[in-house]
Amino acid sequence: MAHDVVAFGGGHGLAVTLRALRMIGAGITAVVGTGDDGGSSGRLREHLGVPPPGDLRMALVALTGDGTGSSLWPRVLQHRFGGSGDIEGHALGNLLLVALWEETGDVVGGLDRLASVLDAQGRVLPNSIDPVEVIAEVECADGSGTEVVHGQARVTRTRGRIVNVWLEPQHPRACPEAVSAVDAASALVFGPGSWYTSVLPHLLVPALSDAIRRATVPRILVLNAGPQAGETEGFVAHTYLETWLRHFPGQALDIVLADPTSIADGAALEAHAGSVGARVQLARLVVPGSSHHDPVLLAAALDEAMSAGFG
Repeated sequence: MAHDVVAFGGGHGLAVTLRALRMIGAGITAVVGTGDDGGSSGRLREHLGVPPPGDLRMALVALTGDGTGSSLWPRVLQHRFGGSGDIEGHALGNLLLVALWEETGDVVGGLDRLASVLDAQGRVLPNSIDPVEVIAEVECADGSGTEVVHGQARVTRTRGRIVNVWLEPQHPRACPEAVSAVDAASALVFGPGSWYTSVLPHLLVPALSDAIRRATVPRILVLNAGPQAGETEGFVAHTYLETWLRHFPGQALDIVLADPTSIADGAALEAHAGSVGARVQLARLVVPGSSHHDPVLLAAALDEAMSAGFG
């Protein structure tokens, strides 16, 4: 059965999910956050007032060619300029997207046009039409209290335990096409990816969060295979669900997809999954000896999860 899937995330984690979904012939809409403020994306955002293009570019690359970035046009999109001038460090795909946005005056239209030129096997949309700032309240390492950390790049690297996360503006305007895609989807997939900066921010966009909450289709969380140095240091499998429930107590899930090698306490994971209304599905997902998901293994697990959800 073909599935129309909306995949939420950003960066490399979302790219793996998109490659997996392509393998099972899904109709794909990638919904990408607008909080990136580092590197080329951060510079373009600051200097030109545009949404950060980097994660949007990576999603397009994952939907283009063979999905691995190995063919010519994906490599061109990913090409980064060297040297020591103003263009140093910029990815060509970022510049192409910004040029399309300036020429058309339309962020979604620009993404759609580049996707058409590339014959991308799906659609890429921002979660919000507003660039946002990711802000976190973090426990100080010395136990002296908490501090507020501003910006996705800094939150990703933080070494303290994150106790709260929010966006500025606090009520960003959802991308209407992203909300419509959620309403029309036959499955929703979250993760894997940077937890506080790529996965959870989608639920902080009110209209998008409302659409996810009212969905009656399988809502699948792909658990990260291990903690990320910085923002999720010290996490075990069920910690992701603890933080999901703490931040979004009314936001249910249906399936939690996890690799058995990443689970230290299966009973705790089952209990926390039950707290968000989900069942745990165990499957081989990870490249042996690493914490990276294998798109072939993930494709098989997602196909099984969605088929079970429809059944």
